[in-house]
Amino acid sequence: MPPMDPKPGDPNPADLTALRAEIDRIDDALHDLLMRRAEMVEQVAGSAAKAATSVALRPGREAAIIRRLLARHEGRLPAQALVRLWRELLAATTSMQRPFAIAVGGADLAGVAREQFGNLTPLRVHASPAQAIATVSGGNASAAVLPLPTQDEPAGTAWWTSLLRQDRPRLHVVGRLPFWAPRAEGAPTAEALVVAAVTPDASGEDRGLIAVEMDSGVSHARLSAALIAADLAPRSLILRRDPGQGALGLVEVDGALADDDPRLARIGALRPPVVLGIYAIPVAGAGS
Repeated sequence: MPPMDPKPGDPNPADLTALRAEIDRIDDALHDLLMRRAEMVEQVAGSAAKAATSVALRPGREAAIIRRLLARHEGRLPAQALVRLWRELLAATTSMQRPFAIAVGGADLAGVAREQFGNLTPLRVHASPAQAIATVSGGNASAAVLPLPTQDEPAGTAWWTSLLRQDRPRLHVVGRLPFWAPRAEGAPTAEALVVAAVTPDASGEDRGLIAVEMDSGVSHARLSAALIAADLAPRSLILRRDPGQGALGLVEVDGALADDDPRLARIGALRPPVVLGIYAIPVAGAGS
């Protein structure tokens, strides 16, 4: 049977063949660049190890990379697809540098942990945040994904109070999930904080978390006023009064914080406030 003539408006088969060949060439070029990027990551890791500064987990830098790419992104490729591509790439190159696993403090957080740390990163789901933290402290996981603290949570589940002990290795909050705030249909909806035994790295757009111990009679309003007077206006404030203890506040503020920030001494706390960590503000300002 002779070939049928193309109908008016049908694409020219020769044009389709040329377009597909060009897509193949682009795919090869992308693959070459991915392999080249992996080589650069290995060189950076090797140089950092020689300088005794090797830290595989850099959530602040990763956030800055994704923000930079989103700022230059254009065309019809969905921005969320760009985020997903780079999250997988960043997770893969992190695992190249050293063994990498994530402890998850509750089964409901597994989806958002997988979204952040990639499909190939081992996830170890635990029954409680305390178990996940212990896994990181023991060196058996690189980071823990933990539920957001709430005002009314029982003392046994207020995992953030354990960070005040400043054990070795010292654990910090280093991220907030999900980082990509506009949620696609069917995407994980849980929110979480990431804790790791690394010093937090600032992304340029960050929020800090402080634990403040006050006298038992302090109110939300009084503590908030003390924070504002110290130039640490709270974005959110949780105040716990556990039996036999004073009042303990968890304060979220704008900007990156360090242990030696002079504003901390101006709060008037019973003991020096503890910087629990910082996290990169999620794209589109989740939690704002």
